[in-house]
Amino acid sequence: MSDRLAAGDTAPDFTLTNDAEEQVSLSDLRGKKVILYFYPAAMTPGCTKQACDFSESLDSLRGAGYEVLGVSKDKPAKLAKFRERDALTLTLLSDEDLAVHQAYGAYGTKKLYGKEVEGVIRSTFVIDEEGKVELAQYNVKATGHVAKLRRDLGLA
Repeated sequence: MSDRLAAGDTAPDFTLTNDAEEQVSLSDLRGKKVILYFYPAAMTPGCTKQACDFSESLDSLRGAGYEVLGVSKDKPAKLAKFRERDALTLTLLSDEDLAVHQAYGAYGTKKLYGKEVEGVIRSTFVIDEEGKVELAQYNVKATGHVAKLRRDLGLA
């Protein structure tokens, strides 16, 4: 597992493919604040709840200067189905080889039902306009996470 990121670290740059087969680079978003979140799998109950919560909050988050990017290991075609099925409005990115997950420390050993397993660690990062990590949260809960994040950012 990669080292975990902390506030003040430079956010690792990346270019990933979105659900529309377009390339999205973190560096292209300089000048905006970015909420980057990693989730285990599209169309599962917890990940759906979290994605819907972000979509429902997207207008107010954008109004506060934040862009939201969701990252999973799912292929772009599955992400497109996820977006369509749940009317998602945020950007969904595919990291099939898990390189970006690993760069952010969002893949590694975690506890699942009391057992240690290798997998995606549900994580959220807030990145400032200069590309620095402002907030790094690991092992977040799918349900209620967006509301908590909004409180943490002073947006509640």
